Amino acid sequence: MNDYHKPPGGNARHAPGLRGLAKRLVSDGLMTPAAAERAEQEARESELSLLQHVIESGMVPARQATLTAAWEYGLPIIDLDALRADGLPPPGDFPEKILRRLNVLPLKRRGHSLTVAVPYPSTLAKLDELQFATGLSPEGILAPVDQLGPVLENYLAQHEQNMLDDMQGVDDAVGELGYGEEPADNEVDATSINAASGDDAPIIKFVNKILLDAIRRGASDIHFEPYETSYRVRFRIDGILHDVAHPPFAMRTRIAARMKVMSRLDISERRLPQDGAIKLRISSNRSIDFRVNSLPTVYGEKLVLRILDPASAQMGIEQLGFTAEQKVMYESVLDDPQGMILVTGPTGSGKTVTLYTGINILNEVERNICTAEDPVEIKVPGVNQVNILPRIGLDFASALRAFLRQDPDVVMVGEIRDLETAEIAVKASQTGHLVLSTVHTNSAAETLTRLANMGVAPFNIASSVSLIIAQRLARKLCKHCKQPAEIPHEVLRQQGFTDAEVDQATIFEPVGCKQCTQGYKGRVGVYEVVPISSNMSQMIMKQGNSLDFDRIAREEGHPDLRRSGLLKVMQGLTSLSEVNRITKD
Repeated sequence: MNDYHKPPGGNARHAPGLRGLAKRLVSDGLMTPAAAERAEQEARESELSLLQHVIESGMVPARQATLTAAWEYGLPIIDLDALRADGLPPPGDFPEKILRRLNVLPLKRRGHSLTVAVPYPSTLAKLDELQFATGLSPEGILAPVDQLGPVLENYLAQHEQNMLDDMQGVDDAVGELGYGEEPADNEVDATSINAASGDDAPIIKFVNKILLDAIRRGASDIHFEPYETSYRVRFRIDGILHDVAHPPFAMRTRIAARMKVMSRLDISERRLPQDGAIKLRISSNRSIDFRVNSLPTVYGEKLVLRILDPASAQMGIEQLGFTAEQKVMYESVLDDPQGMILVTGPTGSGKTVTLYTGINILNEVERNICTAEDPVEIKVPGVNQVNILPRIGLDFASALRAFLRQDPDVVMVGEIRDLETAEIAVKASQTGHLVLSTVHTNSAAETLTRLANMGVAPFNIASSVSLIIAQRLARKLCKHCKQPAEIPHEVLRQQGFTDAEVDQATIFEPVGCKQCTQGYKGRVGVYEVVPISSNMSQMIMKQGNSLDFDRIAREEGHPDLRRSGLLKVMQGLTSLSEVNRITKD
C-alpha cells in the first residue's frame, strides 16, 4: 500500500501552551497558535475530535490534516487515489450499515485479520462493532476523509452491481414474491430491507436496493421503463435523468408486480393507470415517502416513483438561493395579513419547496393554516392539509370554499387552474386572508396575463396579487472540481454580462470527479421576484400585456430569470451552460 511521506516543516514554528495534534498542526505551519487554541475549544464544545473539527470546518485541508495526525499518533496512512479497487475484499462479506455508520473501508483480509481504512484515530475505538458483526479482528489505517467517502460509495455500489449480475441467470419463472408476508399498511422499514437474507427472491432484493440507492444518491424520481426488447431503470438527479440499471427484459412483469404490492396497487389491473404510495422508514425519526404511478405502455407497465423527503421542505429561506433583496421582499409579504403570493415555473422547478418555506415561517400556534394539494407531498405538523380528489368532487374550488368556513388565517392552494378557483382565491385574499398558490407560466409578467385570460377582472388582479415569484432550479457546480473557464470577452458580452463584469468576473465550468455527477452536485434556485407596485397595478387596470409588465419590472430594478442566473454564474455557484439550459425560451 502506498503511504504518504512525512510532511516538511518539522518544528518550524513554536507553539507555547499547545500539546498533541494542535501543537503539531502549528509546528507544521498549517495553523496559527491562536487558530489552534480556538479550534480546540470549538472541538470540545461540539464533542468532536480536533482532527474531525478542523477538517469539517475547512480550517485545514483533509489530506494535510490527516497526514499530520498520522505522524502525531504514529499511525499508518494510505493514499486511496492509488488504490486498486479490484484488490479489495468482496463487499458482500461485510454489513453495509456498519461500514456506512463508521465510514470505514475494508482493504485487505488475511485469515481472521481485517485491515480497514478509517477517517479519524477516534474511529479505532469503534471497530469493536465491526469485529462483533464479522468475527474478524480489524486493524485501522488512516485515510483522508475526502478520499474515503467517494471510494466507499463506489465499493458498496459494487455489491449492487454484483446483485444485478446474479440476476442475469434468472428468467421469468422467478418464484412467488411473498405477497402474504407484506405489512398491514404501505410502510416499509429500512432495517428490514437491509437485513434481506440470501433466501429472499432476487426481485425483492433488486427493488429494495434501487430504492435505497436512489435515496443515497439524492434522486428525486425513479423510472422503471419497459421497451420492446429491453428494460431500464433511471434516476433523476439534480433535474437530469441518468441510467442506473438494465435488468433482464424477462423481469419487467415481476418488478412491476413487486412495486405495486409495496404501494398497495391492484396487481391484476394492467390496463389502467394507478396511483399509490410507499413509506420507507429510514430511522426512528425519519421516513421517506414515495408517490407511485403506474402507466400501461405498449411493452408493459412503466412505473415512476417520486421521492418525497419531508426534510426538503424544512430548509431555511437562506438556503433557497434568493438574493438579499429578494429575500426581504418575500418575507415582507409573508408578514402581511392579507394578499396573494403566486409562485410560477415549470414542473420540477422547486415551487413546492418555496411555498412550504413560507408556510414553515408562518406556522405558529396563533395562525390557522389550511392547504389544498394534488396530492399532499409533504406533511407538516400544525398545518391542515387536504388531498384533492376530483373523482369524488373534491377539487381546488370546493376545498377553498370549505376553507373560508374554517376561520383560516393562511390558505395555500396547490395550483390555480381555472376561473372558479382563481375567483375564490382572489375573494379570500381580499377578505383578510393570506393566500399562497402556483400558476404554470414562464415568467412573472406572464402570470398576470394568464389570470386575465382566465377571466379574472383587472381590478381583482390589481387589488389581490401582492407578489409573484418565477423560478427555476440550476445545478450547482461541484466545489471540489470546478475550474475557471476560458470564454472570450465578446462571447460573455453577448450572453448578457456588462463590460465591468466581463473584466472582473471569474466564470467556472464543470469538470467531474468522484464526489459529483458530471461536475455538478445539488441545485440552487434562480428567481425573478416582482412585487405588485402602484405602476404595475395601473398597467393591470389598463389591461397591459406581458411585455408592458416586464418593462415595468426591469425599470423598478427587479432582475429577470436570465439576469438572476448570470449573477449565480458570477458567484461561482453554477455554469453559464447551465443558465442557458434553464432560461432558454
